[in-house]
Amino acid sequence: MSLALPLHRSFRPSPVLSVVAVVALLALPGQPGSEGGAGPADAMSAVVVAHCAVRLLRERRRPLSRTAAVVLGLPVAGLAFAAMGAVSPSAGLTGLGRYLQIFVLVPAAVLLLVRDRRDFRLLAWSLVALALWQGALGVQQYVTGTGASYEGEDIRAVGTFGASDVMGMATVVSFGLVCAVGLALGRATRRERWTAAACALALLPPLALSFSRGAWIATVATVTVQLVLAGPRRALRVGAAAVAAGVVLVGGFGVGTAMLQERFDSITQVADAPDQSVTDRYTMWAAATDMWREHPLTGVGLKGFPEYRDGHASLALSSGSDTAGAGAAFRRQPLLSPHNMYLLVLGEQGLLGLLGLAGGWLALLVCALRNRWRTRRSRGGRECALVACGLLVWQLVDFAYADIGGPSTVLTAVCLGLAAWWALSGTATEPGEAAVR
Repeated sequence: MSLALPLHRSFRPSPVLSVVAVVALLALPGQPGSEGGAGPADAMSAVVVAHCAVRLLRERRRPLSRTAAVVLGLPVAGLAFAAMGAVSPSAGLTGLGRYLQIFVLVPAAVLLLVRDRRDFRLLAWSLVALALWQGALGVQQYVTGTGASYEGEDIRAVGTFGASDVMGMATVVSFGLVCAVGLALGRATRRERWTAAACALALLPPLALSFSRGAWIATVATVTVQLVLAGPRRALRVGAAAVAAGVVLVGGFGVGTAMLQERFDSITQVADAPDQSVTDRYTMWAAATDMWREHPLTGVGLKGFPEYRDGHASLALSSGSDTAGAGAAFRRQPLLSPHNMYLLVLGEQGLLGLLGLAGGWLALLVCALRNRWRTRRSRGGRECALVACGLLVWQLVDFAYADIGGPSTVLTAVCLGLAAWWALSGTATEPGEAAVR
């Protein structure tokens, strides 16, 4: 007589684990002083797209709904025209591939690989974990004086991204903080909510020590929106806790008091007494606007801003920004973009490109807010809605002060995919319930 043992119990890992691998690879240290370009996370994002394509062929199902296909496909026409007008065929193909990766292919793959809200929360928690890792490294860099150079001291927190990508850690920490706030304000278990709240508070010091004004502004605006969406009572409680934490960190422990105060003050001095970085930014904004005036419909072509910059910029523009520290030697980094995504797209892709990209982002935000309203009484949907809307708002605000570039850019694609899942197919109530594609 033999006993039948359940040795063949099926276990199917979530397809979203390939996306989690993209997030995990961003924890690896980069090469000091490197120019950026494609890294391990970018290579893994290609694997994610291929994995999604194979899965669709195997299951023989429709990839995207008509609405999702239209919203995610809006940028393609503008990108194609801009690629044809590039200064060289190689520049056009390179730029086209990068834009399609970040704004079309990877977001669509994430949308299709996230099966339910459990997968959504798993990916959100992976973003929090990455932010905690990079934030811890950033705080250590500030304390030990091994960060990027700022005001003559190697104290700027940059994590593993190095001095050539000072916005990398700030972006990662901001995404993690937004996810943590959304999870803390949701209707998950009490332990998960308190853990998320603790993570959000832990991410405040590294965000401050990044000395990134754009990330500060975007994060404050985003958390405010999340609190409003969560309800007035919760907004007041969390707002009071955040103020108390800020008073303790800055007033009690003196976390970067003098330099942080100076950096905060510089936000209000951009018109009266701007520093050289602000002057450079204004000058490049004007240059991008002039490029658009000369080519209003299709712009000067993908990757054309560096080629046309000197012909449109005033003499106020410096030759570059100084970078040093975090394991890299001093070097002069050229200013190759206007540090404003909207103006970069307007200058290189014209109105056609801007309407396609920005129109798609606004459509996602409208759909995400609409789903939040539809599921406002649902027990399991609040945290997904707050995370998705928060990531979209943060990116839309930050794009007024930054553009794509560097290893952390692939994380923008992942976050857009998360937001797209909630906006376009995230109204299923529990794990295992089929989402409407």
